[in-house]
Amino acid sequence: MITLYGAMASRAHRVVWMLNELGVSFEHEPTSFQDGSTRRPEFLAVNPNGRVPVLVDGDFPLFESLAINLYLAKKHGGPLAPADLREDALATQWSFWVVTEVEKPLLFTSANRKLFAEAARNEEEAQMALAKLDRPFKVLDAHLADRPHLLGERFTVADLNVATVMDLAPQSGVSLTAWPRVDEWLQRCLSRPAAADWKSVSFSIPRPPTPLGVLRMFL
Repeated sequence: MITLYGAMASRAHRVVWMLNELGVSFEHEPTSFQDGSTRRPEFLAVNPNGRVPVLVDGDFPLFESLAINLYLAKKHGGPLAPADLREDALATQWSFWVVTEVEKPLLFTSANRKLFAEAARNEEEAQMALAKLDRPFKVLDAHLADRPHLLGERFTVADLNVATVMDLAPQSGVSLTAWPRVDEWLQRCLSRPAAADWKSVSFSIPRPPTPLGVLRMFL
């Protein structure tokens, strides 16, 4: 039996998409970081980091959303899974890449476009963060020039992991038209039936009280 901890308005929605793609049944515990649930002793016994998502597969707990997805793909196999050692390495590469190069500046852009309360948004900060995304988005756009998906002809866990980070862009009205192949690829990924739940994910975050706090939080 698989149990997934984490509200949909968290990175848990990434794992829900993967489980839907695989057709794997699971129990969902919508544990929220907003109400203190992740700091309760019973949850800390599952993940001492006090963060979601956490997947428990039988007696095996695993945290970090993209690592969970890589595990599920390899355990259950099929077209989403890496076909060989090279694809396994590439799926890991792209998962690390999107967290390292994209997630924080995209979250910062999104925060100043939608996630912060309207009075706390700063378009200059959004433009600064968006400028940091130009280089990685150009890398991805060039990579997609001669292939429909990250690993070639088929949709895999690599696409899913990168798309579940980049879904912040359409959620927050961040245009990707400057990178047309990225834009088209992301639309294809998010239009998959198993990804439907991403559209209902809605959340907000408080703005840190100081400019330094903002920078530490995102950049």
